[in-house]
Amino acid sequence: MAQAAPGISGGAEAVAYNDEVVRKFVIAATFWGVVGFLVGVIIALQLAYPVLNPPLEWFTFGRLRPVHTSAVIFAFGGNILFATSFYSVQRTCRTTLFGGPGVANFIFWGYQAFIVLAASGYVLGVTQSKEYAEPEWYVDLWLTVVWVVYLVVFAGTLMKRREPHIYVSNWFFLSFIVTIAMLHLGNNAAVPVSFLGTKSYVVWAGVQDAMTQWWYAHNAVGFFLTAGFLGLMYYFIPKQAERPIYSYRLSVVHFWTLIFLYIWAGPHHLHYTALPDWAQTLGMTFSVMLWMPSWGGMINGIMTLSGAWHKLRTDPVLRFMVASVGFYGMSTFEGPVMSIKAVNSLSHYTDWTIGHVHSGALGWVALISFGALYFLVPRLWNRERLYSLKLVSYHFWISTVGIVLYIAAMWISGIMQGLMWRSYDELGFLQYSFIETVEAMFPYYLIRSLGGILFLLGSLIMVYNLWKTAKGELRDEAVVTDAPRVATAAAGE
Repeated sequence: MAQAAPGISGGAEAVAYNDEVVRKFVIAATFWGVVGFLVGVIIALQLAYPVLNPPLEWFTFGRLRPVHTSAVIFAFGGNILFATSFYSVQRTCRTTLFGGPGVANFIFWGYQAFIVLAASGYVLGVTQSKEYAEPEWYVDLWLTVVWVVYLVVFAGTLMKRREPHIYVSNWFFLSFIVTIAMLHLGNNAAVPVSFLGTKSYVVWAGVQDAMTQWWYAHNAVGFFLTAGFLGLMYYFIPKQAERPIYSYRLSVVHFWTLIFLYIWAGPHHLHYTALPDWAQTLGMTFSVMLWMPSWGGMINGIMTLSGAWHKLRTDPVLRFMVASVGFYGMSTFEGPVMSIKAVNSLSHYTDWTIGHVHSGALGWVALISFGALYFLVPRLWNRERLYSLKLVSYHFWISTVGIVLYIAAMWISGIMQGLMWRSYDELGFLQYSFIETVEAMFPYYLIRSLGGILFLLGSLIMVYNLWKTAKGELRDEAVVTDAPRVATAAAGE
């Protein structure tokens, strides 16, 4: 059954929403996105050409890799989630943010301070001894404060809502906020050596630490990069398509099954390790089960266009959003397949995993984020429409080609790696040395770098388009479009 929600297809009485902080998060997300994509291109080239690693240790691959990861996930993705959650929760609750502008501004500046502290720690080598180079204890403590305030503001806005119904996008946003808080506290438990120094000792050790890290890491994917961005999908696709969500009942089933199953899937990253076999099998089982609710959400997002498929021809913003849901479906099928032990024995530690991660990160997270930015900027700056829909279309195709080049290269190189590592000669010795497998990867690393460059180029086109839009300029284009006009007061949505 289709069901609309306040701020989705129906009108609403005027409310003075706090859009100033949303504008700040949009600007920050755009800036950090370009930074993260640029660093990604640099480290991709460093892998292809090790000579590009400078003698200064601060800018070597080992230091820049966590900068790239955190920049695109927590800086770009995090600011997107703040912007979209604050924008949509006000409109679906028909009330302004709880706590007032001062608290919202604290969240913004506090989160930007966290990003700078974490990035500087990565570059300087001030991190915990974790696989993902976690920031040190003082950064984790500061993020905890900011995140608790975020939870209070979001939950408080829901509690003081003027609309009795809680729209499903808010369910996904709230689950993402609560679960990330739990993961952060569990994984980053540490004892500082002194409160005047940066060094600390982690609480967990050995296989317990490995299990805790992957419980955190996989569920960061599950709730930060999946549940949070599904909140975007359930609000922004119906808004852009001007259609109610395909099935509200399916969205409720999607929510409860996803959040129940995802939390158990982390052990599939530790197949064939010291982790007890029953825990590995449990993670694999729940990962395979995850395929069903994930595809339920994908079907719900895509089928929202029922009766409006023609809009894909003329509305490139909607094209971004729908393509992202397609990548979400592909990634959430590939992930469960890779969690199966027989497949994982080939794929683990190879570039296949890198390709899988980026099909989700670039195809799902980034594309729907771009769509949300294109949706938000004209409304937040009260403009009639985007500066240029042609530039949006160019961005879409350049980025899509970049993603395909990237993930195809990593799929091929990853499977090749796995096969070379398990290849034996007639005497039972390994047929290839490790350096031979590295040499075989060179052309695919070049293709990956090209894909990253194209993706970065697309993001720069977006920055130019959004900047012109915010300035109020319009490019003359003879374009017939079904994209909704947005010359409405922000408070009237």
